[in-house]
Amino acid sequence: MDNKEKWIRLLANKSISISSMQLVDVRSSIAVQFQWKGKVMQKKSRGGFLRKSLSMLSLGLVAATLSVSGYAQEDALPALGDGASPWKVDVFYENATHFRGKDNTGNRVGLSKFRNTLQAEADKDIGSGWKFHGIFRGTYDGVYRLNDDEYGNKAGGAVSLESSAAPLLGAPSNMTPFGQGTVNNATASGLLLLTNNVFGFNSTTPGVIPNPATPSDPAAGVPLPYNPNQGLRILFDRWATNPNGVQVAVPVRPCDVDSRGCTDFGGYGDKKRSELEAPEFNSKLDFIREFYVRKTFDLDDGKQMFVKVGKQQVVWGRTDLFRVLDVINPVDYSRNNIYDELQDIRIPMWILQAEYRMGASDTFQDRNVSVVWNFDQFRPNNLGQCGTPNSILDAGCILRAFKSLWDNGGTVGNFANVVPPTPGLPSGPGNGAFLSTDFGPHTVGIRNVELPEWSFKNTQLGLKWEGVTPGGVSFSLNAMTGRSQLPSLHAFNVGAINPFIGTIVNSSNLIAFDLVYPRISLIGGSADFQIPEAKIAVRLEGALTTGEEFGDSTEASLYSKHRVWRSVIGLDRPTIIDWINPAEATLISGQLFYQHIFDHKSAMGPYGPIGMGDWANNVTGTLLIRASLMNARLNPQVVFARDFKAHAFAVAPSVSYRFSDNLSMSVGGNFKFRADQERWNTADERDSGSFLPFGGYPGQTGPGSLGVAGLVPGGAFRAGPIGAAWREDEIQFSLKYKF
Repeated sequence: MDNKEKWIRLLANKSISISSMQLVDVRSSIAVQFQWKGKVMQKKSRGGFLRKSLSMLSLGLVAATLSVSGYAQEDALPALGDGASPWKVDVFYENATHFRGKDNTGNRVGLSKFRNTLQAEADKDIGSGWKFHGIFRGTYDGVYRLNDDEYGNKAGGAVSLESSAAPLLGAPSNMTPFGQGTVNNATASGLLLLTNNVFGFNSTTPGVIPNPATPSDPAAGVPLPYNPNQGLRILFDRWATNPNGVQVAVPVRPCDVDSRGCTDFGGYGDKKRSELEAPEFNSKLDFIREFYVRKTFDLDDGKQMFVKVGKQQVVWGRTDLFRVLDVINPVDYSRNNIYDELQDIRIPMWILQAEYRMGASDTFQDRNVSVVWNFDQFRPNNLGQCGTPNSILDAGCILRAFKSLWDNGGTVGNFANVVPPTPGLPSGPGNGAFLSTDFGPHTVGIRNVELPEWSFKNTQLGLKWEGVTPGGVSFSLNAMTGRSQLPSLHAFNVGAINPFIGTIVNSSNLIAFDLVYPRISLIGGSADFQIPEAKIAVRLEGALTTGEEFGDSTEASLYSKHRVWRSVIGLDRPTIIDWINPAEATLISGQLFYQHIFDHKSAMGPYGPIGMGDWANNVTGTLLIRASLMNARLNPQVVFARDFKAHAFAVAPSVSYRFSDNLSMSVGGNFKFRADQERWNTADERDSGSFLPFGGYPGQTGPGSLGVAGLVPGGAFRAGPIGAAWREDEIQFSLKYKF
């Protein structure tokens, strides 16, 4: 075998080498996937309970393994046709144990994952050219019991929120406990002489306090929900400080223990502890990872028709790591945030694929046209439930916090204006002064979640034309129409209660939302080719989407639609580095992801920037260096990632070792760094003028943001997944055994 052939074969297997890291698009940000995290932090042992839990888990896994092994016998599996070929079954068990260090609160998190996975993969020829493929996966994560004061029934606690102007009014502190906001029913009645106000909520007595709203409120007379100062955290407290910014408390316990803010956001957000522990065993039967049949039909003209139907993953695109064209299946970020391989976190859907294989022509070496129809019930990306180890960009916490605010009311820190910020100066400590405010139910937050019902128009349809040029360039042209896999918040103008007067108002720029999944369309393409002289493989991918929605403080609805261009360029080169391994090549792989939002809206208000929180342009770069030692049994690697606009950086060293064909282990860590937090601040709608004339700022004559900035909620998207996770450094151990 000559050197060129060796190189080509190495490039052909490149995806195996770099599969431990992925970059995916999350609204305007790029999420970097590593298989390992940073520094180890020990948490106190739970002694007998820990040992008992591990013993029970071991017995359960042994029983599950024996069960699957029994089904792996040919005669024990269903026939699925008359084919005489034997079943081919692979079974593996994997344990992933993660430890997380101190977060931004100064507390050690400790165990953040104790995930045990048992997976069986089965294949069989079932006759007449049809083939069956199935993957079945069951997962149990013991972290919700082994570290229950962080992620289980004991998570959260009592919180206090900032009221920076309170000392100006004679208060001894600028912090107020949840349920004791500086602006409440009593202060509004006494100081502002608003005797019909409905500020305040029930934080003391379960279910006996009547709603003080006037009879014009449909909810008048209904007992106020009980919203105590228990089981709470401050939104973003794990990764950011927010002096003088708006603050919101969010419930973090499983939904069977604490139902506040729990609702179905699209397959997540309302899970009890048992469902978080074993997420695949749900009404969607997600333990069935793949379940499909396929067949190739030979046509009279020498062409072929390939058909594949069932529960499956459809992978579009040429580049590794990025979700640019790979948009057919939604993604489950709750499994391990952005750190698992895409093949493990794509959510399989019931899909029909039909591919017309035309073969070579005078112009191309090969040609195919394929149609993809995702006829399953719509499912969005799973952004993770607040209170679990993995809620990407804190999005699950934003949604739960805002839903709880609408349903139950709650204290919002630094909301009411006392001393406006000085125009032209950065927001933060010493610039402006605000009071914590107790809002009643149905005033601010998320009112409804509008999940698309099944209908033909709500299914997803994709078309791909691909070929190979005479010069060896593989390419594709892609088109897709469907629903966005990410939610959008639409502010409504009728239906929220004005807390100053206790009636439902008709007003622009209400800080009250319905959550929707808008329709989008995509066109794009990909290409990959080799430059033999430089020993480089080049991968290109790009897509233009229409209909995407972004938060926008210049609009009364607080969102706007835009076209978005995303693209990736990747360069891969196997290189002999003598001091690493003079006999085997070291893979060096770099990628640049670019995103541009067309017609991006940004302006300068009296108190700061207004418009879209998402960056108009952003670039994220990655670099992978992976070596092969000891005849590929030992594989050290390091991954670097940089979100240039967010000023966030990550590095992930790791090493994996294969003891045998059946047993392997890996250990590693990732570390994240950031620059100035202030660049993530964006208009937070305190100054939207929702309840004029009471809630305005000096000079405000109508609704619309003036530029008062904070981190909640848009700062997470500016920070990106690297910046928002900068205090989630972990070490990770994994052990995998294939039966």
